[in-house]
Amino acid sequence: MGALMPTPALAIWTIAGLATLGVILRPFSWPEAIWAVAGAVLLVALGLLPWHAALDGVLKGADVYLFLVGMMLLSEIARKEGLFDWLAGIAVRHARGSATRLFLLVYVVGALVTAFLSNDACAVVLTPAVYAAAKAARAEPLPYLFVCAFIANAASFVLPISNPANLVVYAAHMPPLLEWLARFALPSALAILATYAVLRISQNGALKRTEVATDVEPVTLSTTGKVAGLGIVATAFVLLAASASGLELGLPTFVSGLAATFLVLAIRRGGLVAVVRDVSWSVLPLVAGLFVLVEALDVTGVLRVIADGLKASAQTAPEATAWGGGVLVAVLCNLVNNLPAGLLAGAAVQSADVSDKIAGAILIGVDLGPNLSVTGSLATILWLVAIRREGEDVGALRFLKLGLLVMPPALMLALAGLLLV
Repeated sequence: MGALMPTPALAIWTIAGLATLGVILRPFSWPEAIWAVAGAVLLVALGLLPWHAALDGVLKGADVYLFLVGMMLLSEIARKEGLFDWLAGIAVRHARGSATRLFLLVYVVGALVTAFLSNDACAVVLTPAVYAAAKAARAEPLPYLFVCAFIANAASFVLPISNPANLVVYAAHMPPLLEWLARFALPSALAILATYAVLRISQNGALKRTEVATDVEPVTLSTTGKVAGLGIVATAFVLLAASASGLELGLPTFVSGLAATFLVLAIRRGGLVAVVRDVSWSVLPLVAGLFVLVEALDVTGVLRVIADGLKASAQTAPEATAWGGGVLVAVLCNLVNNLPAGLLAGAAVQSADVSDKIAGAILIGVDLGPNLSVTGSLATILWLVAIRREGEDVGALRFLKLGLLVMPPALMLALAGLLLV
């Protein structure tokens, strides 16, 4: 790679690395988006990346932007119409005063939301509901909020729609649903169970200190709250239908979110300004900046190097390549975020034309690897944004310490399950 473009390549990697570090550490407490966008702008300003290539990078994220806007609208309208408070009351009553039962309930719901609405939806939609449940139960919220972060990635390869990165890795070669289930059912189950076991053990002390209230006042769900809830359910069906038809998920999600929002606002006869004001729009420039950074990395020739190396390794040692590829991509996701890592890995998989098992191992690395660090995946960044809105925060080091416990066993078991199948 150094022989291709020594000085520009070094500069690009340095800027991309510093931008990623800024996203992770948030110096001066500036939002993550500032660092990603600053890195992208600097690459163009220094002539390391042509402006039209940067624009191409931004445009490649169009489907992701539409998906996020749709989900954020659904989440915001559900929050404002009291859907999360209503669900919180149900969860706390079913917990019957048990912190561990509430923990398990949140985990199961998180797995279902991730499977049928995607990991990003779990972070955006479920996190506020879980915070509301913890608040209603007068319990320490962080153990339950951690569930939202980790299950969003652990359950993200149950179905093709469970993570937009799945569509990136397989692109036009997406396996049919039954074939997908045959390939990933066991690895998914192992990842979900392993993640739960380690999380449950690691949070045991906090859960033992937690007393879950039982005297929670029932909340009556308004008509608009019911409409918001139906909008989320309808979106799940729309995503399943779109995935089965081989369509991109961004536009259907955007239309569903927009339709549900306008229907609620029409019934309420107002409130558009408040919804628009409270949506976390800074996520969009953050994602755009990440797409530009990966476009710049592609200029350095890294994609060709990865594809060539993957193809040569797959031919000589396919099983070792599956293990090594899955682990390597899992680590890479935490250095550059799984969105650009997924784009690079997906392009390399398609270019190298590797076996289904190697492609599956790389997909598992893209999906599970981000459970190591707080900026490993877009879902975890969205989760961080969501908990900060509620007055909570988790530092990069604290998340890393927990991620070092949670991610490796889930990754190893999932890869073993894949290779056994």
